[in-house]
Amino acid sequence: MSGQHAAPAPPPRADSALAVEDRLHAALAIVRVVVTVNMVGLNVYRRDSFSHPELGLAVVSACVAWTGAAVWLYRSRARRTPALLVADLLIAVAAIAVTPWVKSEAFLATVPGFWVMGALLAWAIHWHWKGGLVAAVVLSATDLAPREVVDQGNYGNVFLVLVGGPVVGFLCESLQRMARERDAAERAAAAAEERTRLARAVHDGVLQVLAMVQRRGEAAGGEWAELGRLAGEQERGLRSLIRQQDTVATAPGGRVDLAGALEAMATAHPVRVELATPGGSVLVPERVATETVAAVRACLDNVAAHVGPDATAWVLAQAGGDSVTVSVRDDGPGITDGRLDEAEAEGRLGVASSIRGRVEELGGAATVDSGPWGTEWELTVPLA
Repeated sequence: MSGQHAAPAPPPRADSALAVEDRLHAALAIVRVVVTVNMVGLNVYRRDSFSHPELGLAVVSACVAWTGAAVWLYRSRARRTPALLVADLLIAVAAIAVTPWVKSEAFLATVPGFWVMGALLAWAIHWHWKGGLVAAVVLSATDLAPREVVDQGNYGNVFLVLVGGPVVGFLCESLQRMARERDAAERAAAAAEERTRLARAVHDGVLQVLAMVQRRGEAAGGEWAELGRLAGEQERGLRSLIRQQDTVATAPGGRVDLAGALEAMATAHPVRVELATPGGSVLVPERVATETVAAVRACLDNVAAHVGPDATAWVLAQAGGDSVTVSVRDDGPGITDGRLDEAEAEGRLGVASSIRGRVEELGGAATVDSGPWGTEWELTVPLA
């Protein structure tokens, strides 16, 4: 009908979750056999308590037959339907309910006894803690309703059923959730690895061509030099993208590749930057990466302001055991003696706040060396 939309179907459970359910039902099959043997043995031992032995034999035989049928039925996913689970629980309820007629109204133990665990655990496996709770309540109510007196033993059995059903259901749900999360993580890792492999295969050839154009353009001079400069910028941008892909695939939560962040910032800065970083990723907490990149950007801003937009800056990042050192050097005239102290006294806190302040807040240190050859900042920050 127009104007109406069908409700979206729930997403299918992952194959791994179904595999976990298969294993749980395989284990339950063993439990069913064990409790069935226990039921038969106890009823033979308590045969004198039966008022109608023939009817009792029929109930026990029916429970044994259902155990064989249930083991076979639950083995297949296709047969594991809600109808089967409801039938399983109703048979367990019926076996308990006929006990007053088979024995007497003053019966102590039901005919099936712990045999009803089969239905209880099946509901817990399939419908998790809610299914375990519903089945436990139904079985407990059926057990207690016809009793004239509820003694300590009856109470203890019912208490265990009411607690055990939801707890087993919760554990089953947790196992299936972990299986789905593991599958999702494996798929994400495989997809990221494949994207990285394809990116390297596609981009490596392009990077080599851009690097060659940059070198030959600078050597040729003139208009070719401008083409070489643009090729160099594109090369650095592509390398930054590849490094960021690697970081997404491998970085733990909350950590950032500092080398990739420096490359991205250097590519976008108006000053020409020659950047050298370690071959692999330099993973640091996000705040460390953000503040370090901001401090390096402040150094480059000073180069643009005091040396000029056509200046060249060299940025070198080196990772040690527990710290990373980033040096920023330019080819300007250098800083005259006392100029930094004078600027700070006049309230111009660009260096004190943007560079030294950021690094020191991270527990690191920032030093500057200057002369006629230019200025070099050395920023050392902890990796952790």
